[in-house]
Amino acid sequence: MKILLTAINAKFIHSNPAIYSLRAYADEEFKEFIEIAEYTINNKTEEILADIYSKKPDVIAFSCYIWNRSIIGILLAELPKILPRTDVWLGGPEVSYDADALLRKYPMVSGIMIGEGEETFRDIVEYYAGVGDGTGIEDNSVIKAVDNRIRSLNDIQGIAYRVTNGEIHHTPPRQPTDISKLPFLYDNLSSFENRIIYYESNRGCPYRCSYCLSSIDKTVRFRDLSIVKKELQFFLDNNVKQVKFVDRTFNCNKEHALEIWRYIAENDNGVTNFHFEIAAELITDEEIDVLGKMRPGFVQMEIGVQTVNPDTLNEIRRISDIDKLRETVKKITYNHNIHIHLDLIAGLPYEDYDSFKHSFNTVYEMHPQQLQLGFLKVLKGSYMHEKAKDYELKYTDEPPYEVLSTKWLSYDKILSLKKIEEMVEVYYNSNQFEYTLPVLQTAFDNAFDMYSGLADFYRQKGYLLMTPSRSYRYQALLEYAMSTKLSANEELLRQLLTFDLYLRENIKSRPEFVKNLTDYKPLIRRFYEREEKERNYLPEYSAYDSRQLAKMTHIEVFDYPVWEKDIYLRMKRLDSPCMMLFDYKKRNAINYAAGYTVITNLDSLKEADHTNE
Repeated sequence: MKILLTAINAKFIHSNPAIYSLRAYADEEFKEFIEIAEYTINNKTEEILADIYSKKPDVIAFSCYIWNRSIIGILLAELPKILPRTDVWLGGPEVSYDADALLRKYPMVSGIMIGEGEETFRDIVEYYAGVGDGTGIEDNSVIKAVDNRIRSLNDIQGIAYRVTNGEIHHTPPRQPTDISKLPFLYDNLSSFENRIIYYESNRGCPYRCSYCLSSIDKTVRFRDLSIVKKELQFFLDNNVKQVKFVDRTFNCNKEHALEIWRYIAENDNGVTNFHFEIAAELITDEEIDVLGKMRPGFVQMEIGVQTVNPDTLNEIRRISDIDKLRETVKKITYNHNIHIHLDLIAGLPYEDYDSFKHSFNTVYEMHPQQLQLGFLKVLKGSYMHEKAKDYELKYTDEPPYEVLSTKWLSYDKILSLKKIEEMVEVYYNSNQFEYTLPVLQTAFDNAFDMYSGLADFYRQKGYLLMTPSRSYRYQALLEYAMSTKLSANEELLRQLLTFDLYLRENIKSRPEFVKNLTDYKPLIRRFYEREEKERNYLPEYSAYDSRQLAKMTHIEVFDYPVWEKDIYLRMKRLDSPCMMLFDYKKRNAINYAAGYTVITNLDSLKEADHTNE
């Protein structure tokens, strides 16, 4: 017998911790029957179908989420044609709240696991492994190993299944799992090379946000800290690139969060990055002190702001103190060592276009490294789903059930926000225009208007967001800036964009907007020849000659202090040009910007006291 646990992930770098947890919990006596198959939504359905067929499973179980539900629906229609004797089970948040409707829609599905799946799946495996109704294998060694074995699907809690006459039967719900009893998922890391590792130290959520399914399970359960430390040490010892905690509110228990943060800080391997989703309002000064001493890039924080509208916050049952949140973000970012990701949701009740604009500008002024402008997903089983009619909330019938309009926000405005989201993603979240954007913003009343105007500019010009040319977006931004009241500052804008460009990449094909360096080439060549002998600026490159140094680093000449943080200082022309050396071995761990050294006297090549933070 073979049971195939199947996941269809959003991207290749993602993995599905749910199916690995199900297999691990099945224990050694059943693991031989279980195989895992992972695909992505970018795989063609015929490719997935062919691969599943090649594995010839007796039972297949799909892990269902909003991003893969449609693809799974296509596969369900085809599977009985090629594997008519294979039983099909579904599980996951996307199928837990309308099991009856799904079983009626998909007659080929044998049953659905509702809620947490580890114990339920183990019972299902036991049922198929030689017991039950005789469909399983006859393996006496397995049968003897199981006391009080499952003989009927009706003995399994937390499922809905189809009985002989076609009717749908529900068994009693299963109680929440003690997550300290769950086995470790990652005893073998070979399957996770170049992929994000997901980790769970608590399950459930203390909050009641109306748009979120986690609010249904208000009982937060914590994994024993001694187990957590041992497992985190495994990741550290193996130099795992990133560990992403899937805890809905990691810091809902201060002692639990502090203990983990202290442990990873004390055992930092200089390689691993940890990602946490936190409630900023709960952070204490003690926690900020611990976080502030961590290696730059060691930790990144995701904070769901969602909105700053008090009526909206009250309606979605979300507790939030925006002033405290703002102050917390300021404290966390003070040491420039932690990557901050702030989230907003468009389409919430009582939030119209102007209100969302205010929320956007408020969050933008907190200067996160990432600002995610998301759109409401009306999830089945959530309170938001129940209130959809009251809010005149229209959303797509198919996953991801994304908002189309509300009583307060028209579809036309939703489309406008989507264009703005694209601009924010390309120009802000890329961290590639960190020095140009603040200057450009001085031409507008606020940041939202800047991105809104940029979206209109792209549409009017027919420009593409996705292009193989790396300089395309820089050139487009320059054209946009020249359409504003900053048009008299063209040379400054060109040099700001040049600075931003070479901070990120050592591009050798020079774009049209950069300064002509023909007159400076002899001086640049002389610099590298001297550096080959003296190693004053690039001691880490001792094995390379002057030509190699010129290829591995970059020198640019500026007439403005483009590196200054003060916007108005940048706008003042220097008394004489300065030369800047970009060092791509010295990357900023937070924004990946290259290190740089400003040389103010081109004749003597003396170093000024300016370095990248």
